[in-house]
Amino acid sequence: MYLDISSGGDVFYDILTNKPEEIAFVSPDKVQGCDIEGQRGVVGSMLCWNYTLDGKRQTTKEIIEELDEKNHKIVKKVIEGDLLGDLYKSFKRIFHVQPKGDAHLAVLTVEFEKLNASVPYPTTFMDFWLNVTKEMDVHKTSQ
Repeated sequence: MYLDISSGGDVFYDILTNKPEEIAFVSPDKVQGCDIEGQRGVVGSMLCWNYTLDGKRQTTKEIIEELDEKNHKIVKKVIEGDLLGDLYKSFKRIFHVQPKGDAHLAVLTVEFEKLNASVPYPTTFMDFWLNVTKEMDVHKTSQ
């Protein structure tokens, strides 16, 4: 998914790597908290998310697999939580920001393996993530 954003890639990269708990202040109806295990902003650190998706409280624990500050890219692999087990065998979130003329484009990607053919595609989760990204952008541009 792609989203035109007003904030630069460095803003999103900083929040997602060094200050992810700020997202709970920006989107409290969607994200209730984020705990960090390990050192902030380094490959191998883990983020434990508490969020509400489709009216249901959920948790997800993910590990940072790749960071590319120059290209504002973050790759996180889900290792525990509500996305795994009954739905997906594996789930990975990829976020990066690329220039688009004088503006910026947020690119949100998921890689996943469904547990079986009856499991739906994660469109609800992607919409959720897109909306959180929009709220982050509005919040940062209004400061």
